[in-house]
Formats: sequence, structure tokens, C-alpha cells
Amino acid sequence: MTQPPSQQPPQGGFGAPQEPPQGSPQPATPGQPPQGQPPAQPPQMPAAPPTPPPAQPGYGYPQAPGQAPGYGYPQQPGPYNQPGPYGQQPGPYGQQPGPYAQQPGPYGQQPQPGYGYPQQQYPGAPMPGGPGGTGGGNPFKGKPAVIIGAAVAAAIVVAGGVFLATSGGDDDKKPVAQESTDGKAPSGSPSVDEGDGNGAGRPGDDDLNVGRKPGEAKVLWLQKNDIDLPRNGADVYGPWVVGDTVVKGMYRAVSGYSVADGKRKWTLKLPADMCAAPSQTTADGKIVIGVKNGTTDKADCADLQMIDLNTGKAGWKKSIKKNGIWDMMSDISLAISADTVTVGRTSNSNAYRVSDGKELFGKPAGNCQPFAFAGGPKLIAASSCRTDDVDNPQHQIQEIDPATGKPKWTYRPARGWEIDRVYSVSPLVVSLTQREKKKWSILAIKENGTLRSQLVGDKGDKFAPDCGSAFAIFGKSLDGCVGVAADANTFYMATEPDSSGTARTNKVVAFNLNTGKPKWKAAAPAEQTVKPLRMEGGNVLLYVEAGYNKGGGIATLAPTGGTPQMLLRHPESTSQIESSFYNAKVVYAGGRSFIASGRVSASNDKEELETKTMMAFGK
Repeated sequence: MTQPPSQQPPQGGFGAPQEPPQGSPQPATPGQPPQGQPPAQPPQMPAAPPTPPPAQPGYGYPQAPGQAPGYGYPQQPGPYNQPGPYGQQPGPYGQQPGPYAQQPGPYGQQPQPGYGYPQQQYPGAPMPGGPGGTGGGNPFKGKPAVIIGAAVAAAIVVAGGVFLATSGGDDDKKPVAQESTDGKAPSGSPSVDEGDGNGAGRPGDDDLNVGRKPGEAKVLWLQKNDIDLPRNGADVYGPWVVGDTVVKGMYRAVSGYSVADGKRKWTLKLPADMCAAPSQTTADGKIVIGVKNGTTDKADCADLQMIDLNTGKAGWKKSIKKNGIWDMMSDISLAISADTVTVGRTSNSNAYRVSDGKELFGKPAGNCQPFAFAGGPKLIAASSCRTDDVDNPQHQIQEIDPATGKPKWTYRPARGWEIDRVYSVSPLVVSLTQREKKKWSILAIKENGTLRSQLVGDKGDKFAPDCGSAFAIFGKSLDGCVGVAADANTFYMATEPDSSGTARTNKVVAFNLNTGKPKWKAAAPAEQTVKPLRMEGGNVLLYVEAGYNKGGGIATLAPTGGTPQMLLRHPESTSQIESSFYNAKVVYAGGRSFIASGRVSASNDKEELETKTMMAFGK
């Protein structure tokens, strides 16, 4: 089939197909290949040879904390903050065009007849990783970034392998919300620490605040784990702040706590392990989570449970119907937009109304199938199209109507580029990876679905979007990244720390979304690192990470750059506790900051029950 001409981006853009770092950006005018030819991979241009670093486990494997953690701050590693198996460092500078290929009409170009299984060598293969997979990234250093391939992913070819699940019947047993009275498994109800860190509750003005200096925030409360977890520990989902309640889920329970004093308000016990959750709730505080359909090793993440986080009351529950022999081979991913929850997994796709569980739409017709969604003010679908070459995938991205699933527009990148993450849905900023070339690119897309720009970084900058746990080997979530933020015309992203020890620090780089070029850079406070969380009142909201004898805090950065302004300065006296949260998740709401561990595990039961799980600060 004759294909429309490719829309080529400026050469040397962020993550454009290039060799390892050593070069600098070399912008060029967009070019178009001859019409009637298939979307070829971008031409290779000369580049300086790389210096291969030592190998490490690939994307998807549980990994040890990243390099240069800095005085006890456990960090979740990412494909780009450590040497990778390909010996290449990502960076957006090469001398080649990026992933812009042909742009068909709103429904995209139809694949040729007879094309094979949708980008998949065998069902359930791990998804390829990208710069935002699990933490650090380096899309701009010298040349576009490397995709870290997993050892388990030698056959990583589920190029888009997360699809939505079909609805099933209601379960006859629904979880019951109840007051939490003990810490026995599987209640999933952490104890509230209100004494010296070992008791059952703490007022906000006692021991932890003894060393508080003028101008520093109070420690409102501290919790530690009292759940007997499985041998390998458990992921923590959330936290979400709904009104005066902060909520998190772990293992077999979801619990709500008072934002003021950390007192447990409710606990919803689950019949099996919690296994998936969206990054955000509906506007009225409802959420749909994934729960395993049994307690054995053979159980799948195949049940959906709606919960009203204001009250802890369980709503509808559905089991995902298995469609075909290869269904349910991957974990599911969830996203919420308006009153719609999408459920992503390999081979199928559909969505439900959050309020009542009604199925709204399912697997669309055609050769291009959604594998994951990003929610929020818009619903974005990433799809994989069937091709005759599993090593040269074709992806597309669409904005879809959350009530009907109908696409409003379709953008199709060049062949070989895979949609990895959505850093912002409005404005739309998308991370892509090229598995065969081990490259990374970031694109801005206009409201009508046409290319806006490709990000082009400065030589030497390495970037570190944080997109969640490295323990998720299968399945694919598009949204939920931190370390990035965007307003109408600017994209903000944190760099990796540029040194180790007490001098460990980084900066925020602002990019013009209309040109893709850097606008300014703002340094973190001395000997500390910063991480954009979101926009707040026109400014960039930052988490200032705790350092050696330096408390963390919440700060803002003006859209014009400059020096971060502290909103909430966490006490220096509790910096070691603040630094101890593994893969910390940070939320700021109502003038309070909440820090929760992303995963709880320990080498023995005693240590497990001493693990601190959530901490709150306020004025």
C-alpha cells in the first residue's frame, strides 16, 4: 500500500536515533523521504565511538538502588542512571532525524494484509524499557538515549503488549470497609507512630520535633509497617489525598488516614493481593484497583474493585473475562480520565464507567490495538499495529473520547519507535524508545495530533524521569511519572545528580514546547537534588530531596527559572528518617507533604515490622 510521506523532525533532537554520547546537537531542517516508500528507519550518521560501561540487569528486573544514592537515600534505579548492557548512554543529540515518520489521517495508515501477530514474538514477553521506566534517564547526553534491554527480554517484542480487559460477572464476595483494630495480616493496616517511633501514635509536637529549627515545618506524624508481608515484600500504591484523608494500599488492604494526625480512619480488607492502581482518582475521590483472583502463585491480576476513598466503602467488583489462550499473560495497568477507567494488558482492550462499572467500550476493530492508556484531563491511548517484522514495530498514539473510545486524532511515529511513557497529557508530551537502535526520544504533540516539536538537550545533560517500580516485569503503565512537569508552552525535567557524596546535586531544565530547545536551567539548593512533581499555581512544584544533614521539602520554581522558593522546609533533625524511604512517593496537598515508601520489604520479620512507611509534614 502506498504510504504518505514521513514528517521528519529536526535532526539531533532529544533521543533521536544516534550513537552513544560524545556529540552535540546539530539541528537541521525537516526532510521528507520519497513518497510511496515504507517508513524507513532514520538514516545513520557518523558519530564518535562510545566507551562501553559495565553491564547491568536490564529493564524489568528487580534492581538494587541506583548509583550515588547520597547518604542513605534509597533510590529506584532507572535504565539511564546506570551503565547499561549496550554500553551506551542516552542523550538527545545525534545527527539523525527522530521518530516522526508518516502522519496518516485520523485513523492512521492501515497495515498491509497478512501482517502477523501484533508485535509479539510470544505472548507475555516483557515490555521494552525506556528512559522513564523506573527512574533515571539520560535522553540528552551527547546523543539520544539508550533503551536498556532486559536479560529476560531477549525476545522483548510485545511492542505494546498491554490491552484492556473485558468485563466479567460480579464477585459474590465484596471487600468490607471496617475500623482497623489490629495489625494482623492481611489487614494491610500500618500502625500509626505517635511516640518515639515505636508506639501506636504520636502528636505532632513531641520527640521528632524537639530539634526543629525556626522556619522548619513540623513532623505531623510517622508510621511504620505492622503487616506480616510475603517473603519478597509488597508494593505500596498511592498515596492519594482525598479531602482530609490520605490513602494508600499495600498487600491485602487499602487504608485511609487523617491528614492532620495520621489516625487511621478506615481500612478496606481485600480477599487477595492488591496488584494494580491508577496514578490518580476521579474528581470525587473514587478509584478502581486491581486485585488478584486468588491467593496462590497461579492467581492473576484479574479482578477490578471500585472504592470510594472518602469513606473506604467498596463499590462494584468485576472479574476480567479471559479472552483466548494468550490472554492474562501480563499484569494489567489502570488509568482514569473523567468517569472512565481503562484496563491495559496484552491482546485486549476495554473500559468501564467508574461510578457504576458499566462497560463503555472494548477492543476496537482493525490491526492497531491499544496496549496502555494515560489518564487525567484527557485520555491518551498507545497502540501497536500488526506488521510483518516484529523487530521493526509500528506504534501510534491517539486521544480518545473517554465515554466512547472513539479516536479524535491519530499520530504515528516512524517505524521502529515504540511509545514508552506519557509525561503530560495536556499539553501532550510523549517518550518513545527505539529498541533495535537503543535510543530515546521525547516529542511534543499539538492539540490536533500533529507534531509540535522534538526536545533537543544540551551536551552533557543527563535526565532522570522517575516512572515507578522496577519490579513490574510485565505490563505497561504510561502515566504516573515524576521528575517531569509541563504547562501550556514549557516542559520541565530534572537532570540526574552530577556528582556523589555531599556535593550530590542536580538542576531543572525548561524546554520550549514550540521549538524543543532549552529555555533555561535552574540549580537545586546546594548539596541537594530536586524533582518536579506537577504545576502549582503557574509555578513548577518541586520536591527537594533530603540530603546529608539536610531536610527535604517542597518548593516552587517560577516559569521563568531562577532559584527555588521553599514552601515547606522539612526539619534537618529528621533528614535521616526522610532519606530512609525506599523509592519514595511524594504528595503535596493542602499545605502538607506526605512521603511514602514505594515498596516495603526486609531481610527478616523483625526488621520488616520496624520499616517506616509514611511520614507527614506541615506548618
